Amino acid sequence: MSLVAPAVLPTSHKDLEEKLALFGRFPHISRVQIDVVDGRFASPASWPYTAPTEFKSLIEHGKTLPFLDRISYEIDLMCEDAHRAADAWLLFGATRLTLHVESVPNFSQFLPRVRNYYGDLVSFGIALNVDTDLSLIEKNIDGIDYVQFMGIGRIGIQGQPFDQRVLERIRSFHRRYPKVPIQVDGGVTLQVAKQLLASGVSGLVVGSGILRAEDPVAAFDAFERLKSPFGV
Repeated sequence: MSLVAPAVLPTSHKDLEEKLALFGRFPHISRVQIDVVDGRFASPASWPYTAPTEFKSLIEHGKTLPFLDRISYEIDLMCEDAHRAADAWLLFGATRLTLHVESVPNFSQFLPRVRNYYGDLVSFGIALNVDTDLSLIEKNIDGIDYVQFMGIGRIGIQGQPFDQRVLERIRSFHRRYPKVPIQVDGGVTLQVAKQLLASGVSGLVVGSGILRAEDPVAAFDAFERLKSPFGV
């Protein structure tokens, strides 16, 4: 699996298709993150919350995400109904779901239900905001596949600077749970990435650092050349 997951925050289905077509031209890509924002848990709302009927129709007609033979899609569910939205995205082709711990009221019940249905076809991670109490995930730590630390104060908006407070949170978590894979989403530049990888991070989610680059493929490759001592 690649070190880096380019991230897209779609404004429409067409925008999503265009961004994924771009990522499909990356020669070494193996995973992509799609950010999903409902406008309530985080804002502003992104697709498909801006066009729920369109998304429902795509699912009903058996449409899926492209390049499923070589790209694994991670869905960052920044929404209040993450436990319900999960099923639709899994039908759409996702194989990894990132759930914010505050968004799923009964995570301990939700996770076994979905695992029983989808088995090992799906990986689950918990996202932690900058101010999320780390103790909130302790009772579920054995049931998840990875933890995603958010590197920015306001989730759901790309292009924000990295919050340096996150580094110590990562170090603390990694010391306590050294076997749990950690990825970081938000504010990840090449310089920040080097600090993250040295702190225990094994995966990077990069949005504007790739999409707003003059040469997105070269930007992706520059991140990929960084090595994590903790694996991916």
